[in-house]
Amino acid sequence: MKTIQAVRGMHDITPDQAGHWSRIEHAIAEVFSRYAYREIRMPLVESTRLFHRAVGEATDIVEKEMYTFPDRNDESLALRPEGTAGCVRAVIENGLLNTPQKLWYSGPMFRYEKPQKGRYRQFHQIGAEVFGYDSVEVEAEMLMLNQRFWKSLGIEKSVSLQLNNIGDSVARANYKNALVDYLSGHKESLDADSLRRLDTNPLRILDSKNPAMQSLLNDAPALGAYLSEDSVRRAEQLNSMLAAQGIAVEQNDRLVRGLDYYNDTVFEWVSNDLGAQGTVCGGGRYDGLVEQLGGKSVPAIGFAMGIERLFLLLEAQAFAALPGNDKPDAYFIVAGKELQPYAFALAENLRNARPDFAIMHNLSPGSLKSQFKKADKSGARYAFVIAEDEVANNRVTVKDLQTGEQLQYALQDDLQELLAGL
Repeated sequence: MKTIQAVRGMHDITPDQAGHWSRIEHAIAEVFSRYAYREIRMPLVESTRLFHRAVGEATDIVEKEMYTFPDRNDESLALRPEGTAGCVRAVIENGLLNTPQKLWYSGPMFRYEKPQKGRYRQFHQIGAEVFGYDSVEVEAEMLMLNQRFWKSLGIEKSVSLQLNNIGDSVARANYKNALVDYLSGHKESLDADSLRRLDTNPLRILDSKNPAMQSLLNDAPALGAYLSEDSVRRAEQLNSMLAAQGIAVEQNDRLVRGLDYYNDTVFEWVSNDLGAQGTVCGGGRYDGLVEQLGGKSVPAIGFAMGIERLFLLLEAQAFAALPGNDKPDAYFIVAGKELQPYAFALAENLRNARPDFAIMHNLSPGSLKSQFKKADKSGARYAFVIAEDEVANNRVTVKDLQTGEQLQYALQDDLQELLAGL
């Protein structure tokens, strides 16, 4: 019978990896707490209509990447391809917009696209959405928060900030007309993807990875020429605030992001260490989305970062900046099945006395030689050896697997001494 494998583009996170994932998530959650963000949890499944209205009919996500299916009532549902739309739906539905909100979330997202390094069909994001602040200060604070993530993970030298201002809806509409006029005069030079986008989402052509398209765009109209005075002022103020905090900024006039709901400030944190999938974190302001989805008019800004890509960056550094590991502190070596009750009692007493002390108890003991090999392989610092002599005299033998030193402790009198020395 053929072995069943994971669905293409879906990947397992094995125990060797999961501990690093947990530490990444914990480090990020710690930074969120320092900025008083609160966690929100949304469903994996939403109405397909939510993403059509929020993300945009002409985006790649809606046109060709969503996992959609009818339920038993023939309503079209979708596995969430991103987190912002669901979060906006949740804050509207739960009446959370009477006061400003700083929220964060994490979990799997789903997009049907070509799997490659750092990009999967089920991928994991940590995101944040802030509602109720229209000032540039919230944008600066969010980018400073991002910078603090990179410092806490030890990758601040591996990522850099790209920034752009795409203006308000009027500016984008005027610019879109000018861009379409220019590109329509060069249709013979457009690739198939750009030809398709010319009629549906022309701003996305700016983000094309095709070098020929980038060369053609060198002579295209500049978006900055269509910005309002307010948008220009916001961009200048944000750059000034970031410079004062020592955050280097690369102005990327072709950065537009792939979703329809953005306005004014958009940003990406990118790395040259990830090949083609260089974006680690991205986001921007979306002041019209809450009202577009049926809520009141509320300014908003958000971002999302891919955990798989963060993992790749940290893996290249052997996770040196992440404290802790998944290795047990002690490995119990038991000489026979009849000695297991004694070993069980001792293990539980140690766990009660030292909740921070991780014990791997071998529940299927073989020969002492094979158990010592397993103890070495586990990475444990200590082997607790329990044989007939130890049980008869209420003792335990502790071997330091790094130094080879071996001591015996009488549990009646020496348990506290034993714990103090570990």
